[in-house]
Amino acid sequence: MLVGSYNNILVFFSFVVAVLASYTALDMAGRVATSSGRAAQLWWIGGAFAMGLGIWSMHFIGMLAFILPFALGYDPLITAGSLVLAIVASALALWLVCQRELRWTHLVHGSLLIGAGIAAMHYSGMVAMRIQPGIVYDPVWLIVSVAIAVMASGAALWLAFRLRANLQHVRIWRSAAALVMGLAITGMHYTGMAAANFPEGSFCGAANGVDTNWLALLVIVVTLAVLAITLIVSVLDARMQARTSVLANSLEKANGELMQLALHDNLTRLPNRLLLEDRLSQALKVAQREQTRFAVMFMDLDGFKAVNDAYGHHLGDQLLVGVTDRLRGCIREQDTLARLGGDEFVLLTSISNPDDAATVAAKLVHSIAEPFVVSRHQLSVSMSVGIAVFPGDGEVERDLLLHADAAMYHTKSAGRNGYSFFEASMNANAVEHLQLLNDLRLAVARGELRLHYQPKFEAPAGPVRGFEALLRWQHSQRGMLSPDVFLPLAEKTGLIVPIGKWVLNEACRQLSEWHGQGLTHWTVAVNLSAVQFEQSDLLEVVVEAIGRHGIPPAMLTVEITESVAMRSPESTIETLQKLTDMGVKASIDDFGTGYSSLLYLKRLPASELKIDRAFVREMSVGNEDSVIVSAIIALAKALGLEVVAEGVETADQQMFLTRLGCETLQGFLLDRPMTPGQICARIEHALPGESVFATGRQLLTEPA
Repeated sequence: MLVGSYNNILVFFSFVVAVLASYTALDMAGRVATSSGRAAQLWWIGGAFAMGLGIWSMHFIGMLAFILPFALGYDPLITAGSLVLAIVASALALWLVCQRELRWTHLVHGSLLIGAGIAAMHYSGMVAMRIQPGIVYDPVWLIVSVAIAVMASGAALWLAFRLRANLQHVRIWRSAAALVMGLAITGMHYTGMAAANFPEGSFCGAANGVDTNWLALLVIVVTLAVLAITLIVSVLDARMQARTSVLANSLEKANGELMQLALHDNLTRLPNRLLLEDRLSQALKVAQREQTRFAVMFMDLDGFKAVNDAYGHHLGDQLLVGVTDRLRGCIREQDTLARLGGDEFVLLTSISNPDDAATVAAKLVHSIAEPFVVSRHQLSVSMSVGIAVFPGDGEVERDLLLHADAAMYHTKSAGRNGYSFFEASMNANAVEHLQLLNDLRLAVARGELRLHYQPKFEAPAGPVRGFEALLRWQHSQRGMLSPDVFLPLAEKTGLIVPIGKWVLNEACRQLSEWHGQGLTHWTVAVNLSAVQFEQSDLLEVVVEAIGRHGIPPAMLTVEITESVAMRSPESTIETLQKLTDMGVKASIDDFGTGYSSLLYLKRLPASELKIDRAFVREMSVGNEDSVIVSAIIALAKALGLEVVAEGVETADQQMFLTRLGCETLQGFLLDRPMTPGQICARIEHALPGESVFATGRQLLTEPA
C-alpha cells in the first residue's frame, strides 16, 4: 500500500475552518430561534449555506492537505454534490434546533441523519478523486468515522439547542462549544482518511494539473470570507434587534406611562374622572344584568382651603396624599376610589343594602377626622359625604354622580363632617346649582357683569390714588350677586378665564375714560385668580387690553394673592418679571394669610404688599394682630415695597396704620365701592378746589 503524508499548515487551517464553521452554526441557530416570519426563513437559508460550506471546506482542505506519490485532482460534479450534501445536512440541523423542544427521539434520529449526511459528504469527496484501481477502506476505521460523525452531530444538535437563546456570557459558551465541535468534526475527517488505503500503482483519474496548494488557499480564503461575512451580518443584526427591542420596550413603557397619566391623577395616582366614568359604566352593566346594587359616594374635604391658604399648596398636596392613603385603607380592592380634582373624591362600591353604604361612609368620615401630621404640622380636616344608590337614585352615570354631589352639599349645609343619602328634595338645590352655572356661561354675552370701584387713599385720608376693580353680577332674576356667590364656581369650571379677560378690558377702558376727563393720576388694580395666572396667554391678554385702550402700563396694577404667588414661585417670578418689564405694577394681595418663603418673596418683582382685612379688623394697640401688621410693614419697607391696608373701618385703625408708615389705605371708613356712574356724579358735583371724594367728615383737595 502507498503511504501518504499531510501538509501540517493545511491541517491546521482545516481545524480553524471547522471551529469557525461550528461557531457559525451555533450563532445561526440563535438568530433563527430569535427571529420570526420571513427573517427567520432567510437566516435559516443563509445559515445552512454558510454552515454547510464551512463543514465541506474543512473536509476539502483536509483532503488537499493529504499528499500521495502521484498527482491528485477532483471531479467537479461529484465535489459539488458533496457540497450540496453538507448544506442539506446543515439545513436539517438548524431546523431541528429551532423547534420549541428537542425530544430525545428527535435528537437520535437527527444525529443519525446528519451524521450520515456528513459521512456521505466525506466519502463522496473521496470518490471525486477517481482513484484507480480503487481505494480500499478498513472496515473498522470506516465504522469508527461514521460513529464519530453521528456522535458529533448529536453533540452539535444538543449544544446548539441549549445555546440558541441569549444567555449570560453566551459568546464564551459558544466559543467553547465550537472548539469541542471543531475537534469532533476534524476527528471524524482524519479518522475517515485513516480508513483509506491506496494500492501500489494507483493513480488519480481526475488529476488536472492544478496546484493543490493554490486551490487550498482559494478555498480557505473564500470560506473564511463567507463565514466572516455571515458572522458580521449576524452581529450587526443582533445589535439592531437589541436596539429595536430597547426602543420597543421604551415605547411600551412610555405608552404605559401615557395611559397612566391619561387615566390617573398625577398627585395621588388614583383613577381620574375619565377612568371613573368607565368603571361606573361597567358597574351599571353588571348591576343591570345581575340585579345587584352599588353606591356612588361623593366626598369633599371640609376646611381644606383654609389649610391650603395657611400653609401653602405644597403642604396641601401632602395632605391630599395622606387623605388618599387613609381612604384606601377603608375600602376593598374591588372598589374604585377616584379623585376628580382639588379635594373632591368619589368612591364606587358594591353593596347588598343601603346600610352597607352607611357603614362604609361612617368609616371613611371617622378615618379623616383624626389629625394629620404633615411636615411637623398637625392639620385637621373633616369630610362631607353624599351617597347615591343604584337603582333607586338614578339609572345612568350622570344622574348618580349629580345626585351624590347634591347629597354631599346637603351634608355640608347640615353641619359637615358626616354623610347623607340622596333624597328627591335635594334635586332642587342641584338644579339651582346647574342653572346658576348655565347663567354664568352667558353672563358676559348678556352684559350682566359689572365692575364696582373702591377708592385707594393716600394715608391718612387722601387724596385718591386709584381704585380696585371689584366684580359684581347683575343677574336678571336674582339681582346683584357678590363675587363669593359665583367666583368659586367660575374658577372650578374654568369660566374665570373669559370673565377675567372681560374684567381686565373693562377696567382699562374705564381708566382710559377717567384719564380723558383729566384725572391722569388715577390708577386701577385688577385681581388675577390662580387659574388666570397659570394661563399661557396672560401676557398677551394684558398687552392687548393696554394697547386697545391706550393707557400707560404703569397705571395698571395686577393683584395676586400670596398663596397663588407661592404655588409655583419660579414660574410666578418669571411671569411677574415679564409684566413689570412692560411697565405694569404687581401687588401681593391678602399678605400674611398664606405661607411665604422670604427667599422667593424678596425676588418677586412686586411694587406693593396688601395687608389682609382680617388683621386690620381685629387690630388694636398691643394685640397680636397689631404686632403682625407692624412686622409686615417693616418687612415691606426693608424690601422697598409700598404697603396697602384694606378693611380700614375705624379712625383708630386709620391713625395706627398711618403712624406705622402704611402709604395707602382702603376701607369703608374712607369710601365704599362705587359704580362708574356714582364716581362720575362725584366728579360733576365737586366744587372747584374740592375733593371728588369725601373721606370721613371732611373734603380733601385733589392734586392739580
